Amino acid sequence: MLIDTYGRVATDLRVSLTDRCNLRCTYCMPEEGLQWLGKPDLLTDDEIVRLIGIAVTRLGIEEVRFTGGEPLLRPGLPGIVERVAALAPRPRMSLTTNGIGLKRTAAALKAAGLDRVNVSLDTLRPDVFKTLTRRDRHKDVIEGLEAAHDAGLTPVKINSVLMPGLNADEAPELLAWSMEHDYELRFIEQMPLDAQHGWKRDGMVTAADILASLRTRFRLTQEGADERGSAPAERWIVDGGPHRVGVIASVTRPFCAACDRTRLTADGQVRTCLFATEETDLRGALRSGASDEKIAGTWRTAMWGKKAGAGLDDPSFVQPDRPMSAIGG
Repeated sequence: MLIDTYGRVATDLRVSLTDRCNLRCTYCMPEEGLQWLGKPDLLTDDEIVRLIGIAVTRLGIEEVRFTGGEPLLRPGLPGIVERVAALAPRPRMSLTTNGIGLKRTAAALKAAGLDRVNVSLDTLRPDVFKTLTRRDRHKDVIEGLEAAHDAGLTPVKINSVLMPGLNADEAPELLAWSMEHDYELRFIEQMPLDAQHGWKRDGMVTAADILASLRTRFRLTQEGADERGSAPAERWIVDGGPHRVGVIASVTRPFCAACDRTRLTADGQVRTCLFATEETDLRGALRSGASDEKIAGTWRTAMWGKKAGAGLDDPSFVQPDRPMSAIGG
């Protein structure tokens, strides 16, 4: 198992398949100038499957989330999913995506064994989408969501980040639209994950702001702690149910004490947290001929050293030393 000195056990593995993305969201990366990883630096499909296999069969991982960058840009994704689905025990598998490629891939991913998807959608307004992402692809995301739902990749979850002066007023509209289409909406406080380090604590839309906006139109009843478990989102029942809305308050109400995640970057590094300042190299161990047990031991040691965590609004907080696209969400 992957346990740390604070008694937390990691059962959820986030795997970044690529650092590349076909959007340039303002809160994630600059419009241009990023240095992408070279192909020799990326894990191969076989290496990814082997590391996931070690995590599942030797380290107690129960859920695998494929991330990026944009994971749908990985050509071998359906094959990776199919091979991971064949592991015993079989982990639950999900995908975090911007949704642009889902229209053409959703059915194949479901057939390969993927269980569900999380899709990023911050606005219902195509002009605002273009401003936020620097790309005119709003229609593609909407069609991708529909394809995922039709393929049975459910529950389809939508992740939304609200930005002052752009889409901060859209919370009620996003929730009404999500309920109409049978999607589960989760708002995420903007975190300091931008490569240009332009994030400011006093310039973000907080969980309290989001809930106040939603309550102008909906009656919200908070779920209890038992229902939440180690999930990052606090959830509210909307108008008595059955629909729910989540808020991930990473900045104002951090959930580090219940964290059950370990992360594998696209170039084969273990990160114990999105905001960790240290990484442990598994790619080097793989390519030098290390055994599965040796790699598992290295992974255990890395997780044993996981920090306690702190609020992201702490003055001592250090932003990540490389872009979110290279780390995985």
